[in-house]
Amino acid sequence: MNQIIEALINRKSVRSYEDKEIAEAERRAILEAACAAPTAGNQQLYTIIDVKDQELKNRLIETCDHQPFIGEGKMVLVFCADTLKWHEGFKDCDCDPRPQGAGDLLLAVCDACIAAQNAVIAAESLGIGSCYIGDIMENCEAQRDLLKLPEHVFPCAMLVMGYKSEAEKKREKAKRAPLECIVSIDSYPQMDKEYRKTMFFKGSEVRTYEEWMQAFCKRKYNSDFAREMTRSVRAYLEQYE
Repeated sequence: MNQIIEALINRKSVRSYEDKEIAEAERRAILEAACAAPTAGNQQLYTIIDVKDQELKNRLIETCDHQPFIGEGKMVLVFCADTLKWHEGFKDCDCDPRPQGAGDLLLAVCDACIAAQNAVIAAESLGIGSCYIGDIMENCEAQRDLLKLPEHVFPCAMLVMGYKSEAEKKREKAKRAPLECIVSIDSYPQMDKEYRKTMFFKGSEVRTYEEWMQAFCKRKYNSDFAREMTRSVRAYLEQYE
């Protein structure tokens, strides 16, 4: 197995960091790797906000579901799907651009997330851990205010980075579903309860599959933060036709 594939397979979310700053050359390398990512039509439909102000990090702790480790990150990046800049550029040059639609937003979200993953793997190659923060999509009004986001700019991913603590280095990565449950040949698979159990359930000595699924649904899918994320994303979508 080559080093790149090994890094991809072994990489895990890291939420505990050494008290060690990331050198400017390494920060730049991570950002350059992000900006070298595949992109639709070479448009780079994203803007990356490099959060350096500690007070801003501390406020993001609260707006992103009260996660203290955000404030401990040595590099915090917000990846924004940005359909505004090209639209404004078209208007600069009298192109008469059509109104922006949901398809433009989804394309920009793909661009931004691909760039974010490039940053993750670049950091991993430098021994720097990372964690995605999906909660940046919550609290639409607060995030817009904090990051000074105009309309048609959507914060779709945030990365918190830092050198891995010793505890994080030793912690096992969470198991993934069997490959055969995720990869289907030529068409969507026919799934029944047993198929989904094989896909979702990692085994437990104290809970049945049904008990585990009920607890997971309550903790994640039916949670307050999931409901807020849905409301917040809907508010962003209202900007598009």
